[in-house]
Amino acid sequence: MIKTRYQGFAENLLFALNIFIIFFLLFGGGIVIPQWLQPVGRIHPLIIHFPIVVLIMAMVLEFFRFKERFSTEKLYQEFTTYLWLTGALFAGLTAIMGLFLSKEQGYDGDTVQWHKWFGVIVVFVSTLIYWCRSKGWYNQKIARSGAVAVVLCLVVAGHYGADITHGENFILAPVWHPEKKLVPIDKALVFRDVVEPIFEDKCNSCHNPNKTKGGLRLTDEKALLKGGKDGKLFVAGQPQLSLLLQRIHMPDGEKKHMPPSGKPQLTTDEMNLLYLWIKENADFKKKVIDLPASDSLRIIAANYLKPAEETEEQFDFAAADDKTIKQLNNNYRVIYPWAQNSPALGVNIYNKKTYQPKMLEELSGIKMQVVSLDLNKMPVTDAELKTIAGFENLRILNLNFTDVTGANLKVLSSLKYLRTLSLAGTKLDLQGIKAISDLKTLTKVALWDTGLPENEIAGLQKSNPKIDFIKGFKDDGKPIRLNDPQVKNTAFVITKPVALELVHPIKGVDIRYTTDGTDPDSVKSMLYKPGVIIAQNTNIKAKAYKPGWYGSDVLQVNFYKSTYTPDSISFIAGPNEKYSGDGAKTLIDKDLGGNNFGNGKWIGSQKDLVVYMQFKQPVDLHTVTLNCMRNMGSQIFLPIGIEVWGGADAAHLKLLSTVKPPAPQKNDPFTLKGMECKLAASGKLSCLKIIAKPIQNLPVWDPVKKQPGWVFLDEIFLN
Repeated sequence: MIKTRYQGFAENLLFALNIFIIFFLLFGGGIVIPQWLQPVGRIHPLIIHFPIVVLIMAMVLEFFRFKERFSTEKLYQEFTTYLWLTGALFAGLTAIMGLFLSKEQGYDGDTVQWHKWFGVIVVFVSTLIYWCRSKGWYNQKIARSGAVAVVLCLVVAGHYGADITHGENFILAPVWHPEKKLVPIDKALVFRDVVEPIFEDKCNSCHNPNKTKGGLRLTDEKALLKGGKDGKLFVAGQPQLSLLLQRIHMPDGEKKHMPPSGKPQLTTDEMNLLYLWIKENADFKKKVIDLPASDSLRIIAANYLKPAEETEEQFDFAAADDKTIKQLNNNYRVIYPWAQNSPALGVNIYNKKTYQPKMLEELSGIKMQVVSLDLNKMPVTDAELKTIAGFENLRILNLNFTDVTGANLKVLSSLKYLRTLSLAGTKLDLQGIKAISDLKTLTKVALWDTGLPENEIAGLQKSNPKIDFIKGFKDDGKPIRLNDPQVKNTAFVITKPVALELVHPIKGVDIRYTTDGTDPDSVKSMLYKPGVIIAQNTNIKAKAYKPGWYGSDVLQVNFYKSTYTPDSISFIAGPNEKYSGDGAKTLIDKDLGGNNFGNGKWIGSQKDLVVYMQFKQPVDLHTVTLNCMRNMGSQIFLPIGIEVWGGADAAHLKLLSTVKPPAPQKNDPFTLKGMECKLAASGKLSCLKIIAKPIQNLPVWDPVKKQPGWVFLDEIFLN
């Protein structure tokens, strides 16, 4: 009787769980899981394995239930019944927890949807089997079909769950390695072929379209530039300010260290690549070969592009004797391996003052192994071309700015493997180039600054489409753009007047500036001269001009005056714990937070932020300015309202100012804005209460929608 009562309760609970799941599936789009209930959803990964095991056991027993030896066994039948009930019940609970978890930020995409639907199908099918297995029409064929269906759904749901937790194709990854197409270094992009694979291997399991942990995706350029809930991922050109590098360099035990403990960690080379890429302005389109040959990013990237299984060009000649190479190497003639474990060699010759033709002749002992010869800016003449033609395996030859002419270039036509020939800065004629253009292997010829008319080079290109004739940059006399002015001031929160310090690295440049928010022009705007004094809140926009040049882009910098500092400051309604900075004093430390709202210098809240200040000596306040951030990609909006209350003490505060900015628009750009509140005349104040109100429901065009936005402050200025 006790057993029946418990069973009846469990059956009623199972029915209720199914109804709740159906309700959630129908109306889940409008459901918001409160913060106190979120831990229930996060138990989902903890208990999910229990119903899986129980249901598999129930399936096995159900599969053989109708065999003659088991059909009359009471213990077997009852045990199977209780297993189905227990498995279905816990599957329902686990599915509800998963539905709760899916409402948190970061769980989107098709994989989450497939995991959800196959998970609830497991609940529905196992429940259906439990309710029907005692019916007269329920037979062996139905039992086995139902059992197999449950297991198949469990496998598919588990597969998608593993993809969400560990990344795409997690289960088959150890045995199925899709072959990566090797990209030649001359065609490789720094981001696409070097940086992006690091994100794919080490980061995308948690930061993909299906699981955007921290609101961050690392799967494409747009998502990388957007950043996550902690702000921009990187500051181009400033790795020391970039959140990405801060996180990967944190101690391994730190909570915010990335990748998390237990996940594959970045190697030293990978961390250096990310640092150097950001330092090089995080260019998404730059080719590896566009970087200088000595550039650290290019050197590391060249190694990173060569997987262990990479097949290098195979040579049919033996390696040169190490002693011979050592004897030929000196300060002005450098011989180096062309590739790891390859017999091929490269040779660079330096210092035109010490160059002699015999420096080439002495290489006869390794001429079979030399595949690259760099004679850039050496006084090489036509006479040495015959010696060079003896390096029969040459692939790359650099004769830029040498003394060769087109008269004897035809001797190089014997170099049957030559691919790249550089002749920039030499005195050539058309016939000499034609003499070598018939080389079947030749793919690139550098011809800039050779004196060849452009129409002749165009004719060569047309006649030899397989060869890339590089003409170089042609100065057409058009002006180029000046770089931006620079501000030398180091403090932008001022307590007294300071001199504005603007400079430009190019001499003779005029710097024009404005203080009214408009962009400067070259005629009407004020001309900067040393001695300009900043005494108030001031928005400086500056632009550089010089005859014969295009004007620079606009430099914008804000100065904030802060006359008074309260003797005490506290929160009446505090910020989110994650964005609490160094407490309330963060708002009066005169240290601006910059563009990264997750750096500990910003105070953030999704509820009304209420700040209380006290002054030992009453002050005569006229304005209160809140420095706010707008970063709509991270759901950070300007306050929808600001209230300033003041009085002689906390019991006698009255409203002194109310500010309501315009409603946010979809394409509002990122900005740091000082929102000024002008106070009504009220005499001297000893107490001040400031309320900053965040937007309560995100606009319909925001991808998060129907949740409160964030308000972020880094300073409050009192004047």
